[in-house]
Amino acid sequence: MGCTPEAVANALRDAAAVIAEHRVELINLDRAIGDGDHGENMHRGFQAIVAALDTAVPETPGAVLKVAATSLISKVGGAAGPLYGTAFLRAATAVSNQPELGAAEVVAALRAGLEGVQARGKAVEGDKTMVDALLPAVAAAEKAGGGDVAAVLTAAAEGAAAGAESTVDLVARKGRASYLGRRSAGHLDPGARSTALLLGALAKAAR
Repeated sequence: MGCTPEAVANALRDAAAVIAEHRVELINLDRAIGDGDHGENMHRGFQAIVAALDTAVPETPGAVLKVAATSLISKVGGAAGPLYGTAFLRAATAVSNQPELGAAEVVAALRAGLEGVQARGKAVEGDKTMVDALLPAVAAAEKAGGGDVAAVLTAAAEGAAAGAESTVDLVARKGRASYLGRRSAGHLDPGARSTALLLGALAKAAR
């Protein structure tokens, strides 16, 4: 069985709960190398997604993802809103009007999300951004593509977690953290961490 619109909506509710739980952690990570607003912004954005879905769950998974995109773009400040919004919007477009999502559609959505983030933020691997979590997540998902949705998302979550950890040693080349130069090394990138948290929540929901 694939992911129904209700299942996607519930996974996003779970993701919102995880972001709420880690809000202070994300604030502190961003305070170290950014302007300290990532946790609050992400929390506000995901609460907006939940509020929108509580009003009505759209009829297709793609439409649910589009609700997430518009909520994030309208409610989240800083770089995170446009980047995450674009990721969800590209994911929504990739799955089109499919009534349910199988493993192949989830892989396509993840790939489209990554491409959207890279097109919007112009970041590449090693820049110490969310891309460092997304790239290994998508690679792992594509490798697990023959399995079910839970297997794909679990692989993606594991890839993202490892990718996020890899940002600790990197020197930032993008965003506000890049102003610190070498002093940005030794810190986990908040965007990579929030990406890993989100994919972890989605994987858990799928399982």
